[in-house]
Order: sequence, then structure tokens, then C-alpha cells
Amino acid sequence: MIKRNPATAGRLLSVAVLLSSPTGIVLLVLAVQGAVHALWAVLVWLGVTAILAVLVRAHLTRLAALAEWVRSMALGAEPGPPPGRDDITLAGTAIAVGGLRRVWQQKTAELTSTARWNESLLDNLPDPLLLLDPSRRVVRANKAARLLFGRELGGRDITSFLRHPSVLEAIEAVLSGASGRECEFTQPVPLERVFLARVVRPVGLPPDGAAAMLTLHDMTDLKRVERMRADFVANASHELRTPLAAVAGFIETLRGPARDDEEARDRFLAIMAEQAQRMSRLIADLLSLSRIELNEHTPPSEKVDLGRLLITAAEVLRPLAQGRGMEIVLEIAPDLDIIVGQPDEMAQLFQNLLDNALKYGRENSAVRVQACAAATTDLPVNAGPALKAGPIVKVSVRDQGEGIAREHLPRLTERFYRADTARSRRMGGTGLGLAIVKHIVNRHRGLLTIDSVVGQGSTFTVWLPAAER
Repeated sequence: MIKRNPATAGRLLSVAVLLSSPTGIVLLVLAVQGAVHALWAVLVWLGVTAILAVLVRAHLTRLAALAEWVRSMALGAEPGPPPGRDDITLAGTAIAVGGLRRVWQQKTAELTSTARWNESLLDNLPDPLLLLDPSRRVVRANKAARLLFGRELGGRDITSFLRHPSVLEAIEAVLSGASGRECEFTQPVPLERVFLARVVRPVGLPPDGAAAMLTLHDMTDLKRVERMRADFVANASHELRTPLAAVAGFIETLRGPARDDEEARDRFLAIMAEQAQRMSRLIADLLSLSRIELNEHTPPSEKVDLGRLLITAAEVLRPLAQGRGMEIVLEIAPDLDIIVGQPDEMAQLFQNLLDNALKYGRENSAVRVQACAAATTDLPVNAGPALKAGPIVKVSVRDQGEGIAREHLPRLTERFYRADTARSRRMGGTGLGLAIVKHIVNRHRGLLTIDSVVGQGSTFTVWLPAAER
């Protein structure tokens, strides 16, 4: 309904007068010509105006109701059926407005879905991503960024949590008009991590006012691998260079001063043979490690009788044990499960562990090998999903040696790492045995744990998934 107020009444009268003005003009002309009395002309014009006012008022009432209905729809309400359905013109207008509303709702739903998808996409990116406004304040940060910097970042100046000069210079350059910049930087806390920072300008005009997009790619593992590769080449070169230098020196001596000295020749030839064997073992271990690493991401598929394999490994190394007055004691559970594995790699794994135990255990002591089933509740916290799914086989190799200081334990499986370098070389070790063990265990989706007490000995435990029964 049209509200009764002076403004509405004035508009209604104005419209009625405007619509009746042609009739008034005709009556005015007739009155001037004397065809109609002036009083009758005025009365007729007022009557026409009154009739038009009533008609206009009814039409304006319907228009007002239609306008209210449209406003309700614009506010998201459900106003019910449109007014003026008996009026063809108003009904057509209401149908058109309803159609526009449905299209608008559809587009709104699509935009909302797209916005949620984009938000989910940003949050699930593995790399931290930050959108910055022209004043370097964060307008959006994904989940990885919030986890990295450990706080709510929206509205904060980037210098409040990231102060590396090269990153800030890259951001300033992009905000000043550059298309993009890259730089590397190190985040020292809580753990040292290396990142590649990329700063680019967003395409178009983002609705949130972002003027620069900063992404951080974690290169810590890549840098670690590069450093390990460089260390590996350096260590391998050193390990080969030392025996080669010894052999070359002895050859030069035999060709010169010791040419006719049979005693020196025999002694030097024995040393040269030992050094040649050392190089041969090193090259064999290098080739073995490369082959295992190449296949590390391909799980094995053969069935392996672990009990029989351990008995064979012990028999192979029994002469070495007897030479040092040592004994290999096997404690294998009679119902030990079959495992899925690669037999040659499994044999190499346990031969390496037994060989280490015999080399570093005390003379006239025992090396104890225990193999049995284990419960998932016994697993270390860093066990993988293959072990947690169960069932599990556990094999422990325990020696009675001097033990290993705790600070060396995390690095024992690194290539060429030795807790006692002199003793390792004296015993003929290449520094690759435990690295080979680690990669074989990884390929079999298992876990290697090392426990040691100085003065009492060390225990190397291999956890392996058992085959399904």
C-alpha cells in the first residue's frame, strides 16, 4: 500500500493533473469558443482528474507492492508470490525479475563454490604462500604459511615475522613495478631450513587488494642431498686415493731400492694385495649401494624364509667368528613368519650386521641373534604405515663390544661415517656397510634401530613387515 503522507499525495495529484491536462486543454478551448460553459468545463476537468487520480492511485499501489517484493528478494528473503498477477504488465515485470533473481542466485552459488575451491586449493598447497598489499601487509596466507610462521598472519606487516634482507628487497622490487624476483634465504629457527623465495605480481586486479604474491619453496632436503653427494664423492675419492697411493709407493720402491730385496718384496706385495682387496671391497660396496638405491622405491615381491636365511648367514660368517674365538648364538622362534623381500638383499643385510658385530665385539664373546614376532605396540614411534599395519618380525643382532657413544648413533648409517675411523680401517671396513643396511631396510618398508651402551655393547634391531598368512 502507498503510505498516506503529503509527499505521496502531492505526487499522486501531480500525476493525475498531468494525465488530465489534454482534457483540460480541450475543455478550455471549447469554453473560450463558447461551446461549453466555463463552469461546466472546470467541473468536467475536475471530474476527469479525480477519476484519473483513483486509477493512478490503484496502479501506484500495485507498483509499490511490486517494488517491496523486489526489495525483499534483493535482501535474500522469500517474499512469496509476486503482487499484481492480474495485471499483464506487472505480471510480466515480476516474471522477468524472478528470472533475474534465479540467474543471480545461480551465479552467486557458482562464485561461492569457486571461492571455496580457490581457498581450499591455496590451503592445500605444500609450499607457504602469502598475498601482500602495496604496504607489505598480509591479506591472505595459506595453511603452510601459518604452520611455518606459527601465528595468524592476516593484516600483519611481513617484516614482523620475516626479516631477511634479500626477501624484503625482492618484495619491494615487485611492488615498485618489477614482474618477479627470486632469492634464497635461510630460516634459522626453530630448525635451520633453506627456502627459495619467489615474488610475482598477481594477474589482473585481485579483489582482496593483493599487489604481490610470495611463495616459499623448501630446499632443505635438496641442499642436504647436494651436500651428501659432494661429501660422498670426496669421501669415495679419499678412500680410493689412500690405498692407491700406498700401492703406487710400494711399486716405486720395488722398482727402485728394493728391486733385489726378496724379503721386502714379499712384505710389500702382501701389503699391496691387502690394499687391492680393500679397494675391491670398496668398489663392490659402492656398486651394491648404487643398485639398492636405484630399486629403493620398488617394493620386493618374493617370499623369504627369514629363519633359514639367518642360519645360512651365520654359517657363512662362522669361520670369522672362530678366528676371534667368538660364537654366533641363534635364537629363532619356531613359528617365525615368512616375509616379503629380496633374498640376496636380505642375506647381505644380515651378513653386514653379523660382520659388524664380529669385528667390533670383544674376542671370546658371543654375538646373539634373536628373531621373533613383535606386536605393533612394541614399534618405535617413527615406524611407517607398513609396519603399523602388522604383522611384524623383529631381528636383533647384539654384540658384547666396547659400545658406541650416544652422539654417534644418529649418524652411523651415513656413508663413510665411522665412530672410530682408525679401528674401522684396521678391521677392513669400508664405511658403507650400515648405509647399505639402511637402504635395504627402507626398500623393504622396515625400520632399523640402534641401541648401544659404552662398555657393554650394541644392539642393531631390524623391524620388517611379515607376509600375509
